[in-house]
Amino acid sequence: MIKVLITDPMTKEGLKILESEKELKVDVKSKLTPEQLKETIKGYDAIIVRSATKVTKEVIEASDKLRVIGRAGVGLDNVDVEAASKKGIIVLNAPAGNTISTAEHTIAMILSLSRNIPKADRSIKNGEWDRKRFMGVELYGKVLGIVGMGRIGTEVARRALSFQMKVMAYDPFLSADKAKQIGVELSDLEGLLKVSDYITVHTPLTEETRHIIAEAQFKIMKTGVRIINCARGGIIDEQALAKAVESGKVAGCALDVFENEPPKDFTLAKMDNVVITPHIGASTEEAQVSVSIDIAEIVLDVLLNRCIRNAVNMPCVDTELLKILQPYLTLSEKLGSLAAQLVEGHIKKVVIKYTGDITNYDTAPLTIAVLKGILTPILQETVNFVNAPMIARERGIKIDETKTAEIETFANLISVDIETDKTKLNVDGTLFTKTDSRIVRIGGFYVEAVPSGYMLVISNKDVPGIIGQIGTLLGKNGINIAGMSFGREKPGGKAVSVLNVDSVVPKEVLAKIRTADNIHDVKQVKL
Repeated sequence: MIKVLITDPMTKEGLKILESEKELKVDVKSKLTPEQLKETIKGYDAIIVRSATKVTKEVIEASDKLRVIGRAGVGLDNVDVEAASKKGIIVLNAPAGNTISTAEHTIAMILSLSRNIPKADRSIKNGEWDRKRFMGVELYGKVLGIVGMGRIGTEVARRALSFQMKVMAYDPFLSADKAKQIGVELSDLEGLLKVSDYITVHTPLTEETRHIIAEAQFKIMKTGVRIINCARGGIIDEQALAKAVESGKVAGCALDVFENEPPKDFTLAKMDNVVITPHIGASTEEAQVSVSIDIAEIVLDVLLNRCIRNAVNMPCVDTELLKILQPYLTLSEKLGSLAAQLVEGHIKKVVIKYTGDITNYDTAPLTIAVLKGILTPILQETVNFVNAPMIARERGIKIDETKTAEIETFANLISVDIETDKTKLNVDGTLFTKTDSRIVRIGGFYVEAVPSGYMLVISNKDVPGIIGQIGTLLGKNGINIAGMSFGREKPGGKAVSVLNVDSVVPKEVLAKIRTADNIHDVKQVKL
């Protein structure tokens, strides 16, 4: 008997799908403490959660039969995906079910903010009638800036266009052709911030997107801009936003999400020209039913060995082939992630070349892993091994794959070439042993770097003392160098230095490195 544990609320439609399968025994046990969950998880083949239950490393290690973790929704902040992957547990999510509800909520927030609906409602309920206080603004002809053009951002754009707004979009993975097809104008972030009357964010929360809109960004915006966040708390710096609202730089804001939930600081909530809702963007009857049905069906498919859909940590390949390909899958994903974090501009084309013995196997899963690696730094949990090719196509990214069995410098080599609207970049990787992976080329420079953890990729002039200079600076800030590799075109010419470090390097330290003598640029990468 296959046992499934459900620890968060699930609609009857999803439960019915699971309970109707004779091979399954379904138990619903809600509000378990972490310790209770560690005891309860024993004996279960699958667990289905929403956002309340935390499937931590400790819970995963306590399990003895767990094969599947299903998240009814998109966010995976409450699931330790890395710990699950190490134990061979498939992690699934349902990213599409709440797309429409969140897009509609965003538009509702924009309208409420524009027409002062919450304030007018409170006034009437207080027995007042003061129409002059609630003068609003029209959406017609206004510029809406959308940061992040995934499913939700695209649906918001379509609805805004129906109001005859002009829509500008910032998304590193959206091609100009695709933007034109949707009907939006592609822009860099600074350009979007300068001209938008409304700005709404629709990106996952990552190290790159945390406080992507902060004090410096508010300074370059129009006076009277309106800000909307129905995506993730932390994308917008709330303290900087409060100051901008108080000063009048921002005419008002509408927030459904917060850096801390519930908020510890209610400064914004108390402001008169701020619309607040308690993270209900996905809270529609239709969305709850949709994600419940989606997660029930995809968990059931895996448990009954039918197929794998929406897996965030595992491709759909034969078990025996997976044993062979797993090290290459890991390397491929890291190559894609490295390239995406180093390259600048909107990605137009990705060319993946396989060389050597690896060409004897089906390389399609490896290509998918590269794409997942490229897309993940920005899109995070919304991209997986199933939807990565589709997302790339939706963004207008062209994918080419080539193979050559002829062995050159390395017995096996995976090369990733990325072309953007600004530049081109190449990264190569190989396996030194069955599991020992290395980055062996970055932008034409041969290196030997371990693709793991935090890395600094430094473009510099090949002169004595560079590493000593950087090492001293890192050491003064308590950052330990775990490994290093160098490549150069010729003595005294251009060079690249790759450093593995034990912890994240603060932005201010990166700025000091970037402005040091003989340093052209530095980028921090997390793999």
